[in-house]
Amino acid sequence: MRAYDLSPLHRFAIGFDNVGRLLDTAARLDSQATSYPPYNIEKTGETEYRITMAVAGFSDDDLSVVCEDNTLTISGRLEAAADENRQFLHRGIAGRAFERKFELADHIKVVGASLANGLLNVDLVREIPEEKQPRRIEITRAGEPRTVPALGVDAA
Repeated sequence: MRAYDLSPLHRFAIGFDNVGRLLDTAARLDSQATSYPPYNIEKTGETEYRITMAVAGFSDDDLSVVCEDNTLTISGRLEAAADENRQFLHRGIAGRAFERKFELADHIKVVGASLANGLLNVDLVREIPEEKQPRRIEITRAGEPRTVPALGVDAA
């Protein structure tokens, strides 16, 4: 029997464990696309998350962070004019263009992005609507009258 390690798939999901969608996403990716640029996904609070991406050599003008529907797209492209007058004897800092996509859960919102010391930080928060949050149901004894709360209708 063959064992499948699904842990790499969890890097692309933030806030949910939808294995079917993750498998579809993983099938579209190749190994080259998942290696550059390196990134971390961390849980910074009860409902807060942060994606930290190493983007050495990129400025905030070279980077783009776009959230559309449930997909967060981070891309970067260096201007070629900056390198025309430079002659490299060794070039070890990658400056190639990239695009990285992350599938977000339904209630995950992007609240900000910052660039410091070559690291791009994208902050996310899970905002669950009031009607989706768990609520406690009061248990009454048999024979006691039940009171039904008003649904916002004024009795004028």
